[in-house]
Amino acid sequence: MFLPWGYEPRYQELAHAIRAKFTGAEVSGFIGRRGSFEVEINGQLVFSKLQMGGFPSTEDVLYTVQRASDGKPMEKITKSHSSCVIM
Repeated sequence: MFLPWGYEPRYQELAHAIRAKFTGAEVSGFIGRRGSFEVEINGQLVFSKLQMGGFPSTEDVLYTVQRASDGKPMEKITKSHSSCVIM
């Protein structure tokens, strides 16, 4: 799959981490609005790059997937980190 705006590596990294920890998980990605990178779990939006201004940490996403797997309520991921690196 090709995701525009350089998000493909982020998607692949996150998808790999989820599949490694949750072997039965179905992970999919698609091209959405320009500049968007959103994470939905069981149809619930838990992270939006458009709202947070950066990307979620893998650890935060895995924690939220674990909560969903355990049948616990999911909360939105409210932390993000920028994708910009200045050298």
